Amino acid sequence: MITWNNLDTLESFKELSNVKKVNLVEAMTGENGAERVKNYSVPMAAGLAYNYAAKQVDDEVLEGLKKLAKEAQLTEKYAALYNGEMINTGEKRLVLHQLTRGQLGDTVTADGVDKRAFYVEQQQKIADFANKVHAGEITNAAGEKFTTVVQIGIGGSDLGPRAMYLALENWAKKNDKFKMEAKFISNVDPDDAAAVLNSIDVAHSIFVLVSKSGTTLETLTNESFVKDALKNAGLDASKHMIAVTSETSPLAKSDDYLAAFFMDDYIGGRYSSTSAVGGAVLSLAFGPEVFAEFLEGAAEEDKLAKNEDVMQNPAMLDALIGVYERNILGYPSTAVLPYSQALSRFPAHLQQLDMESNGKSVNRFGEPVDYVTGPVIFGEPGTNGQHSFYQLLHQGTDIVPLQFIGFKNNQMGTDVVIQDSTSQQKLCANVAAQIVAFACGKSDENSNKNFEGGRPSSIIIGEQVNPASLGALLAHFENKVMFQGFLWNVNSFDQEGVQLGKVLAKRVLAHETDGALKVFSDLLNI
Repeated sequence: MITWNNLDTLESFKELSNVKKVNLVEAMTGENGAERVKNYSVPMAAGLAYNYAAKQVDDEVLEGLKKLAKEAQLTEKYAALYNGEMINTGEKRLVLHQLTRGQLGDTVTADGVDKRAFYVEQQQKIADFANKVHAGEITNAAGEKFTTVVQIGIGGSDLGPRAMYLALENWAKKNDKFKMEAKFISNVDPDDAAAVLNSIDVAHSIFVLVSKSGTTLETLTNESFVKDALKNAGLDASKHMIAVTSETSPLAKSDDYLAAFFMDDYIGGRYSSTSAVGGAVLSLAFGPEVFAEFLEGAAEEDKLAKNEDVMQNPAMLDALIGVYERNILGYPSTAVLPYSQALSRFPAHLQQLDMESNGKSVNRFGEPVDYVTGPVIFGEPGTNGQHSFYQLLHQGTDIVPLQFIGFKNNQMGTDVVIQDSTSQQKLCANVAAQIVAFACGKSDENSNKNFEGGRPSSIIIGEQVNPASLGALLAHFENKVMFQGFLWNVNSFDQEGVQLGKVLAKRVLAHETDGALKVFSDLLNI
């Protein structure tokens, strides 16, 4: 039987608090460090590996984390989720994003349908539509092929799909998989939509409107912006737009769209890149086969998350170490540092995934918790970040755990030898050097040049960013966030914190304001 208990009530957590803290400088110096790098590594899907040698753990800490995983019933709670129990207690919903890429357990039936079959059906509908667009069977009014796809959405309807598109754009071009350029409109700031519309040929563009409810203010505002541009160009908007929405939304059966593809309430926006939300734009941009490879990588990683052995379960181990850092070592934030330009927007996606999921101060029963939960997530690709905020990471007063991501090979296959090494070798040398520098530091009599070290990091290493490895990477972090939510006993699948500002914005627009809200409205001439 599963029990949902707060972290600070678990005996294993109390025991872990008393385990001796690891001196990371000593652990990572010399041959000790070399042995850790060899041994503290867990295989992931699609050729990736999670290496935690430079984390502030040792065998004793790891034994404590294993006990914590067992007492917190992490494996059982994951099984309950993928077998269709109501895990989203805030909204009284199932949590089914893993079903978009594979069947992990029992058949899950909701709303009278097999949900795995429903998601596969939507993927097939999208694939058929994308193939017809690419073949010129679905065209603009002049019978000409569409060359650009534009996604209109915000939050999870933008951040994940945008990050995934950018991650695969150059790979697709190099491997002859690039079908259509993709653009994204998300911000209600009119400059966002205007800039995109000014950069494309609207006559040869197809627009994907993404809104589960069909009522998202920013998205519908931008849709109107796009429809106005199409009308001004003498085009019929209904011949240029498709919808990704729920079957019950006002968009589902509207004549305003060429086609509608469906999602449901069981997949939160930040978890929706492997649903129709990501499927439509990525299948149009790269082809359905590439999207299928992306799903396969995610599915393979989801299977690893089922492993009861923590030391063979990379997402669970990553989650446990993160909770140890947050709740026992007291570190308030985590930096995500991909050493790959392809992952330039991946940290932004993880900001939403992590902070919207676990930025909670009450447990899944609505009771206040007496411990810290989700960390602040931020990041930037290396080596750019080294010339930006690494100063604070190396010598600041706060210790910030680091999550590096690195690949042995680039995507384009283009490189040059300068000063006896290629650019890719320089990139990889930088990430290796940073891990050791953060862990070991450097002593100097000049305090301004002294590095104390003891700054923990992990790295996910792969051969190359491609559809399968990207899917595995995405699923790893989704599962890490899920496991951490289980440990903190919070509901990682609702997001009430995004609602209040929306409600007040509507009041401002309706001129129903008083107090400070009225003053700010007047200052902004609303």
